[in-house]
Amino acid sequence: MKLNELKQGQSAKIVNISGAAATKRRLMELGLTRNAVIIMKKTAPLGDPLELHVRGYELTIRKKDAAGIDVEI
Repeated sequence: MKLNELKQGQSAKIVNISGAAATKRRLMELGLTRNAVIIMKKTAPLGDPLELHVRGYELTIRKKDAAGIDVEI
């Protein structure tokens, strides 16, 4: 399952991050690493961006970037 497919309030664990090297590195620097637990907090009215809770803080990322993150519930 992809991160952008989570519903509001669902939590999941990151399994893999794919995409361009620069994007992957930026997401990992933000705390989105393998085995990190994520909670989908909110989605903007038009669906982009997504607000996540990860490692004790709130993070907002684009839906396009979230589509490259594999998670398991």
